[in-house]
Amino acid sequence: MNHRRLFHRSLLATLATAGLASAAAPAWAQGSAATLRIVVPYPPGGSSDRAARLLAEALQPRLGQTIVVENIVGAGGRLAMRQLAGLPADAPVLVLVNPALMVVAPLVYKNNGYDPDKDFQPVAQVSSYEFAAAVGPAVPVRALSHLMAWLRANPNQASIGVPATGSLPHFFALMMGQSAQVQAQVVGYKGSAPLGTDLMGGHVPVAVDTLDTLLPLHQGGKLRILATSGSTRAVKDLPTFQESGLQLSASGWNVLYARAGMPAAQVQRLSAEVAAVMKQPDIREKFIASKSEPVSATREQTQAMLRAFSAQWVPVIQKAGLQFE
Repeated sequence: MNHRRLFHRSLLATLATAGLASAAAPAWAQGSAATLRIVVPYPPGGSSDRAARLLAEALQPRLGQTIVVENIVGAGGRLAMRQLAGLPADAPVLVLVNPALMVVAPLVYKNNGYDPDKDFQPVAQVSSYEFAAAVGPAVPVRALSHLMAWLRANPNQASIGVPATGSLPHFFALMMGQSAQVQAQVVGYKGSAPLGTDLMGGHVPVAVDTLDTLLPLHQGGKLRILATSGSTRAVKDLPTFQESGLQLSASGWNVLYARAGMPAAQVQRLSAEVAAVMKQPDIREKFIASKSEPVSATREQTQAMLRAFSAQWVPVIQKAGLQFE
């Protein structure tokens, strides 16, 4: 039996056990016996996974029910989205996603397998994060300007690894190459962990990933971060791309989504509870410690952010002209 069937049957069993198969049964009643699942479409250890686990831990006592974080990996995160799109429209399941799945994938994949707008609805933004460019120990540069010169001088080694094909780091890497007039090949990995391993091992010379993922490896001396993508420094001794001579800045986000059929009252309650959790000092400190910016936002504020983000990035993605099967 495949992973999809197991997940689907498990969730339906939970629904039936709690008496939630009926439309009349409130999935989010205080103290409900239903297990709430927060799905992360990526391997453990990445930015979205860390955010989901911090959120689940703080949200569980507020909702009065068990919350389980599940990682469903495959197809750059699209496998999980396809599976969730096939569940009952009001299923007690949430998914914590980033722009790659809700903005990028529908534009670059011919057979995406789900519609972000028709199959899902935003609940609340949880965090935002920056990107960083890093090199492995074998690359003899210590500044972004030196890296650009090195890539131009070594076109056969001009590869930039990213955690997933079609991810926001993928497009940021393309923008980085274009801004520096470097013809770089972007190599998509199946997550941040294998990307970091190959970067440290010298199999790929450069990587673009989230700052919070790369920073511990930088601090441990296993790789070197050359620049970060914010408009101001997130880390005192790490310059931004703009300070390094490339007029680039960008950030990503983690937003909690529900299935499109979840009743409005339930979505509003979840949104309010998540916003309250993200105001808690201890939770904020944990996000900040991992170099991810905590965000407390209403559903309406989240929707406004998503519209502004799409207005900025959709033209960039379309201009790249990438198409995948």
